[in-house]
Amino acid sequence: MSGVGGPALKLGVIGLGRAFGLMLPTFAGDRRVSLVAATDTREAARRRFAADFGGQAYATAEELCADPAVDAIYVATPHQFHAQHALLAARHGKHLLIEKPLALTLEDCAAITEAARAAKVHLVVGHSHSFDAPVQRLRALVASGVYGAVRMINAINYTDYLYRPRRLEELDTAQGGGAVYNQAAHQVDVVRFVAGGEVTSVRAVTGAWDRARPTEGAYAALMTFAGGAFASLTYNGYGHFDSDEWQGWIGEMGQQKLPGTAAPRKVFASQSEEAAFKNARNYGGENYDPGIAAPPVAHNHFGTLLVSCERADLRALPNGVMIYENGVARLDALPPPSVPRSEVIDELYRAVVDGVAPLHDGAWAMATMEIVFAMLRSAREGCDVALSHQVALA
Repeated sequence: MSGVGGPALKLGVIGLGRAFGLMLPTFAGDRRVSLVAATDTREAARRRFAADFGGQAYATAEELCADPAVDAIYVATPHQFHAQHALLAARHGKHLLIEKPLALTLEDCAAITEAARAAKVHLVVGHSHSFDAPVQRLRALVASGVYGAVRMINAINYTDYLYRPRRLEELDTAQGGGAVYNQAAHQVDVVRFVAGGEVTSVRAVTGAWDRARPTEGAYAALMTFAGGAFASLTYNGYGHFDSDEWQGWIGEMGQQKLPGTAAPRKVFASQSEEAAFKNARNYGGENYDPGIAAPPVAHNHFGTLLVSCERADLRALPNGVMIYENGVARLDALPPPSVPRSEVIDELYRAVVDGVAPLHDGAWAMATMEIVFAMLRSAREGCDVALSHQVALA
């Protein structure tokens, strides 16, 4: 890790919901960051933040962004507010860590990127699963040239995504809800990172199979790359098969799971009851339990990732990369993480403190979102979609 022992990056947070809760073990465990300020629409969440971290809890994002003690701002609000809050933070000269997706239109993606450039602040977009240590190791093996060029990638994930407790906006594609906006951004980022970044065209289909939850719960897509490689993406969030079975029952966050078990699907009397249930379990809610998730025993993952190179197949696992070559399989092992998702802090800290340009910057994130938008268009119109905002891996 870069910068251990150096100055801590003073971080402010806009939005103390689920995304913040997932990143909290990283922020709490990594000495390179210090949580100094936050804002949320929920007063209970603000009170809890002040009690937990001794930081400033502001009623508005404007007050937070004006705080001179804040070096960088983590934007973790619902997707439809990312552009508003990112632009506000950039205008105040704050470095930016923005949850994926960057924004819900290409115009907003471009505006955020330009605002960061004009303000001379760094912009990192994540966490996407391309930060995961096994994916990083797999990319390093590809870049070494030992196994030849990437020819084909398969990314497959089956979860219960659609039936986890949701707010109404999370079931509305127009507001950034659904599996394509929320899950495809992970897979697209991963395969772009492995194959070099520059996609030429996309063809996709989507599935919305539950009228009570009228957004995309599944998709399949074929992406072609400038160098001739191609990638297929498959995602199903309808909660029957669990592809963590293929990961040795290690869950997405690196926690051990019991084989073949899943939480029973909760039925709500109304959408307002469902939203209240979710809010109560979020940070600061009356049922929030910071210890509810098992500690990680391995690295984060996003289902199966199998990469076919000229001379070997490479498969990312929660504990390393399997290499299949000349009839022999071996594991290039990784030790379990001491701090989950520390790779996000690696990139942010190197950018802000060491001046190293981040990979997951605005241009990279905009290219990922162009593909996400293209998937929705392709499914809607039944056509291939050509791309024009792609960038190659630096």
